[in-house]
Amino acid sequence: MRRLGPGRAPADLERVVAAVRAVTGLPYELLGHSAGAALALATAAARNSDRALRRVLVLDTTGPYDPGTEPELVARAGALTDLFQRQLAAGVLTVDPGLKGLFARAAAAPDAPSGLPRPQSAPGAGQFSNLGLLHYALTHTRELPGPANWIHHRGHSGGSYAFGATPEEDRFALTHTPLAVWQEAVARLGSGLQPTALLRDLAAVWAGRTDVHRIDWAAIRADVVWVNAEFGRGDHDLGARLVRRGGARVDYRVVPGYGHGDVAWSATAERDVWEPLLPRP
Repeated sequence: MRRLGPGRAPADLERVVAAVRAVTGLPYELLGHSAGAALALATAAARNSDRALRRVLVLDTTGPYDPGTEPELVARAGALTDLFQRQLAAGVLTVDPGLKGLFARAAAAPDAPSGLPRPQSAPGAGQFSNLGLLHYALTHTRELPGPANWIHHRGHSGGSYAFGATPEEDRFALTHTPLAVWQEAVARLGSGLQPTALLRDLAAVWAGRTDVHRIDWAAIRADVVWVNAEFGRGDHDLGARLVRRGGARVDYRVVPGYGHGDVAWSATAERDVWEPLLPRP
């Protein structure tokens, strides 16, 4: 993925918007989740003279961390930006977060040892089972190795994991999004690989590293409805405040108990997320 310079939207998205506008001539909105939400915000900033763009609907994404109150997160995101820069320089163009592999192993051999030891806080030794590790990775993403897992306040999905004396006695459950829904969603991810350049640009946004990638928050003129998940990206509202300072109307809220993916796939998302996003006429 090419880096997006200040004031630019990606050419492919521009072509989609132009094609839709040419056919319908109607006002439109942009909706995005996670990295897609950051892209929607960047596009709104680049298209700030387009009066047909009425709203940007943002699902669980991270803007810049606040250097005044969150300096450690700014520093961590800056270090992550540099890591991805080095990987790109070394020719590493994609990153495998491992989620598709976890689902595949849990489906093929759910009770088999995963190869990853349970944490020392568990009452007994032993490795996660494949199914147990999948649930732990969904509900406690932040606790697992991975360069960007710390961005989650807890994990991809709301849920619980209670360690037993042995791995066989572990008890786990998802609170909002059924595992079958997760399976279907992950099956549609294709390779599951993430472009390193995209991750670099996202980390730069989190760090406020405008030398690497910049979203002109104050340039956004469309209304913004920004809904984050408590256990996903959490309550970090500097991006929303910067949009508001530019004069746009912003409705920012955090849904309690939701993980990163729950805002899209939870059985209760229609009530907790989509009604505020898409008010009925």
